[in-house]
Amino acid sequence: MPASYETAGQPRVLDRRDGPHGEVVLRRHGELLQIIANGCFLMDTSDGRSERRLVRAALEELDALGGRPAPTVLIGGLGVGFSPAEAAAEPRWGRITVVEREEAVIDWHRRGPLGGMSAGALSDPRVRVVRADLPAFLRGDGESWDALCLDIDNGPGWTVTEDNGSLYSPAGLAACARRLTPGGVLAVWSAQPSPAFEDALRDAGFGRVRTEEIPVVRGVPDVVHLATRPA
Repeated sequence: MPASYETAGQPRVLDRRDGPHGEVVLRRHGELLQIIANGCFLMDTSDGRSERRLVRAALEELDALGGRPAPTVLIGGLGVGFSPAEAAAEPRWGRITVVEREEAVIDWHRRGPLGGMSAGALSDPRVRVVRADLPAFLRGDGESWDALCLDIDNGPGWTVTEDNGSLYSPAGLAACARRLTPGGVLAVWSAQPSPAFEDALRDAGFGRVRTEEIPVVRGVPDVVHLATRPA
């Protein structure tokens, strides 16, 4: 969820919805589309390189561990669509599950202007969109994935809503590990590095913990935290 950069003119609201977690707004600011939640800027379409890298880095990490045929991936957060578009553009991925809690965001991709950003990913037969709160969804039982690519906050220490903090807690990381196949990869997007989160990943039993920096158009680099569930 990178910070927006300045653009000419005043933003124009395209849609405004009240949901279970408050108000969400889609607006246009120059050439950019922006998502605002409860008055707070979440993300825009200015630069998706780090969100795309989130998905590519997870696949590369799987390859480094020996690879597997048609690996499956869960993407936490539909956002403006960069990560699902990256996954759908890669024929090597098998099942692709996208978890998004805001019905409005899903609708803006299926029937609104964000559809151009997700580049038809939602119509890919490998892609399934689940409307759910991600931390609660991961705590449930059921299917597992070879990679979890999570981007629902500005980072482990900068959450969009207070309850999202549970995702980065020991119980939340244990739930992530439980939903990964043996040797599976956890990739977490963040606006800044977090040595404390790296320690939390190791304490939760993950291996190969590292942080990769991704330069952005302006400001400090975004990062992707990577960790592997032991085989």
